[in-house]
Amino acid sequence: MTQAPAVERHPWNTGFTWVDRTGPFRRITQRQADQFNRDGFIVLDDMFSDEELAPVLAATDELEGRTDEFLGQMEGGRLSIAEQGAITFSLFLVQTSPAARSFAAHPVFADLCHDLIGPDVRLYHDQAVYKKPEKPRRFPWHQDNGYTFVAPQQYLTCWVALTDATVDNGCPHVVPGLHRLGTLQHHYVDPLGWEIFEDHPDAVAAPVGKGGIVVFSSLSPHLTGPNTTDAVRKAYILQYAPDGAQVFRGDPAQGPPPDPAPANDPRRQFPVLTDGRPVAPASLE
Repeated sequence: MTQAPAVERHPWNTGFTWVDRTGPFRRITQRQADQFNRDGFIVLDDMFSDEELAPVLAATDELEGRTDEFLGQMEGGRLSIAEQGAITFSLFLVQTSPAARSFAAHPVFADLCHDLIGPDVRLYHDQAVYKKPEKPRRFPWHQDNGYTFVAPQQYLTCWVALTDATVDNGCPHVVPGLHRLGTLQHHYVDPLGWEIFEDHPDAVAAPVGKGGIVVFSSLSPHLTGPNTTDAVRKAYILQYAPDGAQVFRGDPAQGPPPDPAPANDPRRQFPVLTDGRPVAPASLE
């Protein structure tokens, strides 16, 4: 059996202790909470109907088309790990799409935020990721909090399948248990970007059907596999953080983090829970 690679904590990850979620729960079961605490992820099937997803798909398809066109203007059709005709990242749909804005505050997400974060929660980030039929390529193992350091470190990613996500077309894979260490050191690998390790023997696939969610911690090492089918794999990824979360930017090698910025941009980081009560986002002007 392949030995697990050694990992190091991020230099800004000091004094972290994972906080188990203990309930009471609105959406998940105690068994699911136990799995989330232990493994750092759960798979929730059949959370949204085709009718609920239709306006979201229309919005993500439209923005993705513009994103792919933009990539075509870049040298080699690439920008970081995004590549025209292969994989696209379309950011901040909630700033322009009423359908995406409403979906981000859906009762399913409000309940998951209550169960896995706490009573006061904001949307932190949203993006659509499309993986197109492509040559197999390695995608970096990473934590979401390893790309941009957020405190508190323990926030939530909801990976919504807009099409069936299978092992063959690029479903998520997760390494269980490492989330409990907090943010890990990432290393830059060209052209992949930031990664923790090249591979891990404990990785498990998390396939999910259309309308399901892979729910994982911001601290769970994960990646998505290559799309070796002849159809596009589509996902909408929404991340939620405790109200009051702060974003730290800078070079960890240069010492303590600089002054943080609040994660409360009213255009896209709006509250979804206040004192445990769902909050409807303001309409787009």
